[in-house]
Amino acid sequence: MGISWFMFIFIILSTSFDPTLSARSNSNFIKKTCKNTKYYDLCVSSLKSDASSPKADTKDLALIMVKVGMTNATATNSYISSQILSVTNDTVMKKVMKECADKYGSAYDAFQKSVEDLSAEMYDYAYMDVMAAADYPNACHNSFKRYPSMIYPQELALREDGLKHICDVVMGIIDALLT
Repeated sequence: MGISWFMFIFIILSTSFDPTLSARSNSNFIKKTCKNTKYYDLCVSSLKSDASSPKADTKDLALIMVKVGMTNATATNSYISSQILSVTNDTVMKKVMKECADKYGSAYDAFQKSVEDLSAEMYDYAYMDVMAAADYPNACHNSFKRYPSMIYPQELALREDGLKHICDVVMGIIDALLT
């Protein structure tokens, strides 16, 4: 009698488990988490595009977004570095572009530090690191302002905004961890 009861429970449990239910409920969790951020659509699309998000908790979602920020900072650093090569004769422009590349490298480092802080559950420090990452593109923009004859490239302005938006999303998620 005990074995048949066990088999009955096993059959009920195994047939009632729907893996899509878990994914759907985590999709709702992602949406709920993203409602606390400044850029809801960016948050949802970024998190849903990551294969590890269906099993993620709030800290994992923050880590996923930090990695999005790291990717963005690296791509922008690479973009700027490639632009330095095309500015052959303008030494001032090369200098400013080098400063900008360095700033995006520093943004990457700040994100890397925030990964360590999130992993150690030191959320205030992670938040501060992400704030720093958000400010580095500002320093790049300010490098151009020191030379009134230079125009801040539209592509850099778009990338700056993108990184700042990612940082705002990460900070919104970390806020949820702090409460």
